[in-house]
Amino acid sequence: MEITTSTIAVLICGVRLGIWSWRFLNWLWFNPEKLEKYLRQQGLNGNSYRLLCGDLKEGYMMSKEAKSKAMNFSNDIAPRVSHLLHKTFTTYGKIAFTWFGPRPVVFINDAEIVKEIFSKPYIFLKPENYHTI
Repeated sequence: MEITTSTIAVLICGVRLGIWSWRFLNWLWFNPEKLEKYLRQQGLNGNSYRLLCGDLKEGYMMSKEAKSKAMNFSNDIAPRVSHLLHKTFTTYGKIAFTWFGPRPVVFINDAEIVKEIFSKPYIFLKPENYHTI
């Protein structure tokens, strides 16, 4: 049996395609599911992960709906300005997470916990590949 250069080239392309596919699936599905499991183990609540867009589509639809209605004359503007956050806090409590694409974002609405986090920056570190949203 003779191995030709075209066979080797096809084999190399197949291996590269397999590696790329695995990385893409890991980014798109496996890693977000693993992160959701860790967040729930730590006692946090939030929406389940939705493939690719997360909660962005729901947030967009809520924003579109709020803008189509007339604004009430009151000081309670949170449901109109930050729809998804308001819904998340009313549904899941003061500490919850939501999804921006395949990345979870934890929201904390408790002053004492925020104070503790800011007073101990050496414990609550950002990941090395942290990017702002």
